[in-house]
Order: sequence, then structure tokens, then C-alpha cells
Amino acid sequence: MPVTLTEEQDALAAAIGEFARREIPDKETRDRLTADGPHSDEIYRKMADLGWLGIALPEAYGGADGSMTDLLVFLEETAYQQAPIGGFGTTIITAEAIKKFGSESQKQELLGGMIRGDVLAISMSEPGAGSDVGGLTCKATKTEDGWLVEGQKTWCSNAHIASHILLVARTSTEGGKHDGLTMLVVPTDVEGLEIRGIETMGGKEVNDLYFTNCRLPFDAVVGTEGQGWRQLMAGLNLERMILAGLMLGLGRRAFDDTLAYVKEREQFGRPVGSFQAMRHRIADNATELAATKLLVHDTARTIDANPTALFPKEASMAKLKATELAKHLSLEGMQMLGGYGYATEYGMERLLRQSVVSTVYGGTSEIQRDIIGKTLGL
Repeated sequence: MPVTLTEEQDALAAAIGEFARREIPDKETRDRLTADGPHSDEIYRKMADLGWLGIALPEAYGGADGSMTDLLVFLEETAYQQAPIGGFGTTIITAEAIKKFGSESQKQELLGGMIRGDVLAISMSEPGAGSDVGGLTCKATKTEDGWLVEGQKTWCSNAHIASHILLVARTSTEGGKHDGLTMLVVPTDVEGLEIRGIETMGGKEVNDLYFTNCRLPFDAVVGTEGQGWRQLMAGLNLERMILAGLMLGLGRRAFDDTLAYVKEREQFGRPVGSFQAMRHRIADNATELAATKLLVHDTARTIDANPTALFPKEASMAKLKATELAKHLSLEGMQMLGGYGYATEYGMERLLRQSVVSTVYGGTSEIQRDIIGKTLGL
């Protein structure tokens, strides 16, 4: 059974395709736009002018007040079209926290800025704390004139292109390990913050953050002091669905590019896709892709039907399945394209680099499986 979209959602998907064909017509254009990393400010701000960046934000701040399914369509289609807007994922995750817990002034500044094309980042991981968020040690201490932040963060996506970072810091050591965490808004030009890039196979994406005598005002706190963990948990549906949507689109691109190639490439006098071994692999991949699309879209509709509830099992399943499938389809594409799959002249190796990390960030596949197992009573 195919996924059914509304007329408006179909129109959005079509518009994104038209935009991509006009603004990114060939590989040379994409390479120029992504020379400094997977985010193009030029393309991003053109999408802002079209109103797309505010698709899931409230109308009061200039957004479209769209549903999770609306956002999913945007994510899937921009990834399928390989639009270089790598900063959008962390931006919408950060914006969701501001939307739910931020003050009115924070909403006006950050949500309004996002709709105009600003990138936002969120910083949780540390050298000694990744999946275990309760182990965070980067400290924010209350002083007579605000907050003093000291410590290091790592793997902060898009901090180098962001206007603000949503920092999760330890403000108290009392209570359990998940108590005493607080969200604070950090302008990236604040004195005492050093942003240092980490070289990765995906290019300029992630950063180390060093806080040394970094001072923030009292009103930098987002939500309630000491409640950062609970506020983070409230956004897990969104984070996992963002990654599921992006990787669903990327997986579709890897599959479609592979299918087109095996239909045209001839060996031994016939298209390579006509050989039974290849045909069966393609058939299996098509089936997995169709099943994953149904799972991801059904999860989005489930969340839309009850937006205040947490769906840890469903969201983790969607993230797990879509990211692992995108990695698999990219690897399959590289194998089926042979040497062309390995060459940078073609696009498959780029898709592989983008998909491999998706099974690590936003909660590793192992963590997603553990969450799903716990929801099943294990």
C-alpha cells in the first residue's frame, strides 16, 4: 500500500523537486555549493525566502504551523534532491526546544532568526559522555551577574555556521545523574567560547567547543533550571523523526540511482540488472524501501494524532530502520556500480559518507535497539 499524502504535501514535494532542478542542476553546481561543507547558506536562505524553513514553527513567529508529516515530507524530499542544507536538522531540533520551553524573547529572537535563515546548533556530547547524557560535566555556575560556563563539548554539529548554540550543561550535582542539567542559549560570538572543527569523512560538519571563563546572562536559561534532561526527553520524537526522514530520502536516492545504472550498464551483451542475482537484490531492496517508507510515515501520523505524547518505541524503530537502510542501500549502490561507485566523479560515494554517520549520531543504532527492547519489557 503506497503512502498517501495530502494535495498540499504533494505540492510541497513537487516544488522542492522543481527548486532543486533549477538551483542545483548538476554535480558541478552541487560541488561548488558544498565546497565548504554540506551546508550552503546561499541555498538555505533561498528556501527561507520561500517560507520552507518555518514549516514546523508556530504562525505567531512567521511559521506555517505544519504537522510532523509536513516536516517529514520536507526532510525526505530535500534529502532525495540532495539539497545542501545540512544545518536544517540541528536547527529544527533546537527550535523545538525553544518553542516548547523558551521565553517569549527567546522565541522572537531564535525562531524568528531561523525562519529568516539562521542556523542553530545543540550541544550535548562531551569527551567522556556521549550516549550517557547523565554523565555530562561541562559546568555552568551561577554568579552574582549571571552564569559562568567552563568545560569542553564535542561532536557539536553546525556550531561553526550557527548564530546560537543550545548548550546542555551541569548546574548542580545534587540528586540523580540526570538531575541538575540545564539548557542555556549561547551566542556563538560570545567571549570565552572557542569553536574548533573536527575533520571527518563528511567534511566540515562537527566541532569541539571550549568554554573558558564564558559568561552568560541569567536569562540565557531555557525552560527551568535543573530540568534539562526532562526537556531533552520531550524532543526525542522530533530528533529521531528528523533523522528518519532525511535518511529515507537519501535511501531513495541511492536506490533510484542504482536502479537507473543497472538498467543501462551492459556486460556480456545485456544490462547487468537483467542477471538474476542482481535482479533479486534489487527486488529485496525495493521491498525494504517500501516497508521503511510506510513505517516512517505511519510513525509521523501517530505523533500527529497525539503530539504531546512520547512514542519511544515507534520513533526509535523509525530512526533505526531508516538509517540502517540508507547505509545498506548506499553500500549496495557502490557494489553494483563497481568502480563508478567508488569514484568521486559519481554521487554514490557521497551518499555512503552521508549515510554511515546516521547510524551513530542522534542515538546510535545500538541505543535505539536497547530503547525498543526496554519498551517490550526486556
